[in-house]
Amino acid sequence: MIKNILSSLILLVGSMSFVCAGTVDTLITRSPTMNEDIKAIVIIPECYEPEQQYPAVYLLHGYSGDYRGWLNINPEIKDLSDQYQMILVCPDAKNSWYWDSPINPKSQYETYISEELVEQIDNRYSTIRSPEGRAITGLSMGGHGALYLAFKHQDVFGAAGSMSGGVDIRPFPAGWEMSKQIGEYAQNPDFWETNTVINMLDLVQPGTLALIIDCGTEDFFYQVNVNLHNELTERKIPHDFISRPGVHNSKYWANAVLYQLLFMDRFFKVKS
Repeated sequence: MIKNILSSLILLVGSMSFVCAGTVDTLITRSPTMNEDIKAIVIIPECYEPEQQYPAVYLLHGYSGDYRGWLNINPEIKDLSDQYQMILVCPDAKNSWYWDSPINPKSQYETYISEELVEQIDNRYSTIRSPEGRAITGLSMGGHGALYLAFKHQDVFGAAGSMSGGVDIRPFPAGWEMSKQIGEYAQNPDFWETNTVINMLDLVQPGTLALIIDCGTEDFFYQVNVNLHNELTERKIPHDFISRPGVHNSKYWANAVLYQLLFMDRFFKVKS
């Protein structure tokens, strides 16, 4: 009798684990602006219920990365999706720097991320369809992209973060194919000046965005992150700033994303 009960319990637990396993979806999304299909990974919380609304965090990859990057850097984010009951969206953006390029019509990733992708995710999944339930963060190029998109689209994103972000592009005019998206600095200085994150703080009023910035002390982007932190502080714009020993690599980002998602979870809980 006891043996039969134990067997039944094992079968029940096994069945529950199967039903409630976290899900990683690979989607083909559509950008009408670029007339292109674009892949994205979406991580769904454990025991996802369509009747419940979930917050969403958009995780942006860095230069030379793609939509699979975050799962490779830290597979634990699947567990964090379950723990925090949030949807994680990892889109592909090539080496776009997340701008709408003024010179390349096939690189309109500001529009794709902030409008087209968000709409498709909201239509497919049971999300909180407001800035109170939507956040964005990323690494390196994606750290720049996350702050850039959040600053320009505060009606879409309520919280934003950056990990080792290129938050001021001007010291690196020859770096990472940026000129392919916005032209050479010498020929197009206005775009470089107005579309670098540190020069966009006039768009942010104190308390309008929840912000977290993280960069290692040995990172080549460290000083521009310190400069951004100092400028935010001078403007009395609340933000978390994390600085610890580390370089520009996956080991650093695998740790940094844990703090970012904890920050986003706390933001969502306050807003709910």
